[in-house]
Amino acid sequence: MRPTRLIAAAVVALAAAGAHAQAWPTRQVTIIVPYPPGGLIDLVARILQPRLQQEVGQTVVVENRSGAGGNVGAEAVARAAPDGHTILLGNPSLGISPLIYDRLNYRPQEDLAYVGRYGTVPNALVVHPALPANSVKDLIALVKARPGQLNYASNGYGTSPQMSMEMFKAMTNTFIVHIPFRGSAPAVSSLLANETQMMFDNVPPILPQIKAGKMRALAVTSLKRSAALPDVPTLDEAGLKGYEVSSWFGLNVPAATPREIVLRINQALNRSTADPKIREQLESRGATVLQETPEAYLQFIRAELAKWGPIVKRAGVKADS
Repeated sequence: MRPTRLIAAAVVALAAAGAHAQAWPTRQVTIIVPYPPGGLIDLVARILQPRLQQEVGQTVVVENRSGAGGNVGAEAVARAAPDGHTILLGNPSLGISPLIYDRLNYRPQEDLAYVGRYGTVPNALVVHPALPANSVKDLIALVKARPGQLNYASNGYGTSPQMSMEMFKAMTNTFIVHIPFRGSAPAVSSLLANETQMMFDNVPPILPQIKAGKMRALAVTSLKRSAALPDVPTLDEAGLKGYEVSSWFGLNVPAATPREIVLRINQALNRSTADPKIREQLESRGATVLQETPEAYLQFIRAELAKWGPIVKRAGVKADS
C-alpha cells in the first residue's frame, strides 16, 4: 500500500474511533444509588435525573442497590461495562470504606473513574424530643452521666452520619452505642420511635421531621450555619472548635471508561446543575451546588482518606464484613 493510502486509512480509522467515542449514550443510562429510597443520596439522584436525561438524549433511570454501607452498589458499578451507561451516585463512603472494611471487593481509587461532585450538605445532630437535652452542652453532660446507656442510629457503616458521630465521640470523650441501619429511612424511623435516642443525618431528608417537631436539632456539622436551619448553631459554635463534616454527592463510572465519555458525562452533569431550577431544588434543601472537574474530585477523595484515617484508628471503627 502506498504511503498516501496508509495515511488515508489511518485518518479513516481515527475518525471512526472518534465517532464511536462521541456516540455515547446509545441506550438507557442507569444511575445506581447505593442506599435505599428516602435518604439524601436517593433524593439528589432523583433531582438530577430528569435534567440529565434531557442533556444526554436517552432515558436515564435511578436504581437503588443498597447494602454494606454503600459498597454493594459501588462494587456493581466498578464491575459494570466501562461504557458510561452505568453510573454510581458517589458519596462519602468512597473516602471511608477502605479504612473500615477488612475485605472490600473493589478499590474506590483504582476501580472507579471520578466524573465530578455536584453538591455538599451539612449533617445535623438530632435527638428524640423525649431526651432531656436542648443543646450540645446538655447532650454531652447527659451521655457522660450515662456512658453506654444511650444509642445512636446511623445510615450504615462507613457513612458520613456514622463518622460524624465518631468524631463527636472522640472530641467529647463519650461512649454512645452504635446501631447501624441500611440507609437513612430506617435509621430515622428508629429515632422517631425512640428506639434510638440520637443520630447525625444529612439535613435534606430530616428537615420535615425537624420542622414538625418530631426530632430536635441541636447543631449542624458545617463551619457555617445551614440556610435550611438558620437558628441551629454549628458544632464549632457549640464548643467543639474545628469540628467540620460535610456530606457530598457526585458521579462515578467504571475505571476503564474512556476519557472522552468521562468528560462528556462531566459536561452533561455541569450543564444540568447550572439549570436554575435544579440549583433551586438542591439549595432549598440546604445543599451547596458544585461545578467540579474529574481531577478535583479524585484529589478530594484522597484528602478524605487522609482526614478520616486518624479518626477511624482512634475510634477503632470496623465494619462487619
